[in-house]
Amino acid sequence: MIGFDEREMTIKPFEITYGSDGVYLTVKRIFGVTVEEAEVMNEIRRKKIRNFNAAMISDTVKKASGQPVKIAEKQEQEKIDATVEVITKPDKMAAYIRLTPPEGGGKPAGLQEIAYQLKQNGIVFGIKEDVIHALVKDPIYGQNILIAEGMPPINGKSGEVKFLVDIHKDRKPIIMEDGSVNYRDLDYIENVHKGQKLCEITEPTPGINGKNVVGTVLKAIDGKPAMMVKGRNVYMGEDGLSLYSEMDGQVLYIDGKLSVFSTYEVPADVDNSTGNIKFIGNVVVRGNVLSGFVVEAGGNVEVYGVVEGATIKAEGNIILRRGMTGNNKGRLIAGGDIVAKYIENSIVEAANDIKAEAIMHSDVKCGNRLELSGRRGLLVGGIARVGREIEAKVIGSYMATTTIIEVGVDPNVRERYKFLRTDIIKMEESSRKANQAIVLLRKLEAVGKLTEEKKELLDKSIRSKIFFDSRIAEYKDEINELEEKLQQEVRGRIRVSDYIYQGTRVSIGSAAMHIKETLQHCTLYKDGVDVRIGSY
Repeated sequence: MIGFDEREMTIKPFEITYGSDGVYLTVKRIFGVTVEEAEVMNEIRRKKIRNFNAAMISDTVKKASGQPVKIAEKQEQEKIDATVEVITKPDKMAAYIRLTPPEGGGKPAGLQEIAYQLKQNGIVFGIKEDVIHALVKDPIYGQNILIAEGMPPINGKSGEVKFLVDIHKDRKPIIMEDGSVNYRDLDYIENVHKGQKLCEITEPTPGINGKNVVGTVLKAIDGKPAMMVKGRNVYMGEDGLSLYSEMDGQVLYIDGKLSVFSTYEVPADVDNSTGNIKFIGNVVVRGNVLSGFVVEAGGNVEVYGVVEGATIKAEGNIILRRGMTGNNKGRLIAGGDIVAKYIENSIVEAANDIKAEAIMHSDVKCGNRLELSGRRGLLVGGIARVGREIEAKVIGSYMATTTIIEVGVDPNVRERYKFLRTDIIKMEESSRKANQAIVLLRKLEAVGKLTEEKKELLDKSIRSKIFFDSRIAEYKDEINELEEKLQQEVRGRIRVSDYIYQGTRVSIGSAAMHIKETLQHCTLYKDGVDVRIGSY
């Protein structure tokens, strides 16, 4: 079946006929639209009609009565050969031909005429020979017929990593029937055994180039290899496309690296008897962490008791079965999530989510989502900077306690951006000083006054300039990436199921609001330059 572009199918609203006593023009309206006079005149000239009445033609077009009107005296219809028009899409991925019928015994379009027009328009690829032969045998006039079609490029498929272990454990605490939250049975740890396959990597496929109807090659993009960095205590399989565990332990996926960690357990309190704890893997503390002590882990930290004014740092998650009373000097810093029953008077930083029943008078930074659930679901006092969303039962207090909330931009991205902008100025100044030294020492070298000591200084200055210039280029690239992230303001939201009290100051991206009266069951979101209040 011959293909055509149905959008080009139109019915001409005029007709020219040859009668026994003259030439007639009929003009009618199609869906309320009539023809332009210029189009009619062009057709009359194409048909080579002689001695036509221009005024009568103009009047007939204006009236569009649908009745034939004589516009010229009787004359033989001129012989007009069929015409072939080639129409190429702007992207050169398809070409159409449009045939006009022969008239007065003129010649129909043949293979040679069609082939000639295709050649004149540069159509050399994807030509539909069967369509051409069908049109020669059984012409279709006045429609755009697809005669050639390009082949679009097919981009290669990028390699993928298929994890054979659960690297995203469900970290949502269980809410009990009485409204309390079970922080004991969190099931955070994904255990693996020595020799266990952890992931499989598929290789990328090459792209397949395309070509448009004028013969231009359209380059395809090859698939990119999957990025999987081998972390600690894992090894690559013989095929180079799989990772295995070297030991029994817990598997963690941190910063694009797949690692397996063993666990260090403290049977009682972290106190003078243990000193500070620093371990490459996971740390489990069965007792409390007393004030002034430090626990650092390359994996997760889990504490069964209470954390006082201590510092806990984990590249993975921090899980407090009870909570933290920081006394304004306690710190929690996690590369993953932080989960606790309560946090009070502390500094808290999590790259991903923070989940608790209550956070009071604390400085909180959360890269993704802050969730206050359970019986209290309370966030009061201090400041909370959250990348994406806050969900709580109650924010602030009826006593109008000052509570500051910033949502919509990852605080770590903002701080990194400020650091880079400050540090790059220092780097540029150092590079400038190194360059001044190089220029001065080169002058001494040119006149033969460069001592061994100054030659060593020249070499050192050159190395310094190369280092600073390289670091400046890296900083500028990272600054550009961070600026894009900061400009793409995340759809930050604050969802409150019960109350958000007056005294709370809210910023979502670049929009701000000072809560002056208590709100209930609502969602706060950014709309343009304003913070809006919607339903919960």
